[in-house]
Amino acid sequence: IGATLWQAADARAVVLLHPATAVTQRYYEAFARYLHGLGFHVLTYDYRGTGRSRPADLRQCAVTMSEWIEDDNAAVTRWAAARFPGRPLLAVGHSVGGHAIALSSASELLSAAVLVAAHAGVTRTIRGAVERARVWCVMRVFAPVLCALFGYMPGRRIGLGEDLPRTVMLQWSRWTTLPGYFLDDPAMDARRRMARVRLPLLVLGFDDDPWANARAIDILVRPLVNARLDRRPIAPRDAGLPAIGHMGFFRKQCADRVWPHVGEWLLARCAVNADAR
Repeated sequence: IGATLWQAADARAVVLLHPATAVTQRYYEAFARYLHGLGFHVLTYDYRGTGRSRPADLRQCAVTMSEWIEDDNAAVTRWAAARFPGRPLLAVGHSVGGHAIALSSASELLSAAVLVAAHAGVTRTIRGAVERARVWCVMRVFAPVLCALFGYMPGRRIGLGEDLPRTVMLQWSRWTTLPGYFLDDPAMDARRRMARVRLPLLVLGFDDDPWANARAIDILVRPLVNARLDRRPIAPRDAGLPAIGHMGFFRKQCADRVWPHVGEWLLARCAVNADAR
């Protein structure tokens, strides 16, 4: 797994940034530098089959999205715990990165975490008929056809983001056909796994996000019955921004107005940990 570590002098804690699907760690660099400036060690990485973790021949990569969620997340989390013993471990998960926090067995090593635009990817909950139809076509038509033709998902060619391993794309596609997304995949055992999470979780959603809207976030967080949830819906206009959407939180335009929601919350969790010690 290709990763980047920003080390701070006398760091308060370590923050792990778990990326979204088809998004590489480069996208999170500005936000990582922001957190580093607050006094955190920060670790970004790419899931297997993407970015700096992409093999020479993507057609030979057989990793699945469920393995990203459990194995890649756990490898990074356990490495950080071993590299910085005694330091609180915090995490920020974007979209599927939030799923990883909610499901991974390694989350027991965390002190707190933030879910950004993390939702159940149920097609029927997508806001807007045109967007709903577009996603349906990508997931149900283009994905199986293109994966069969190329041996991987050529995301760059169709504006989906990064190319993806075939096995990731087809599992993702199958989950979108289920009423509760991966919650209805028996192999995931998701509800039991999510009930283990007892962390403080900051859950951010944005009013103009057609995918991670309030209804889709509700479906995802409902099984987190033992977590301490702090849900914050953010309207772009209240933040003085024209738009945020599903991807915009990590862009520099949000630095002054929206990033402090996360930065201050993480700092507060560090203070709680210090008092507990």
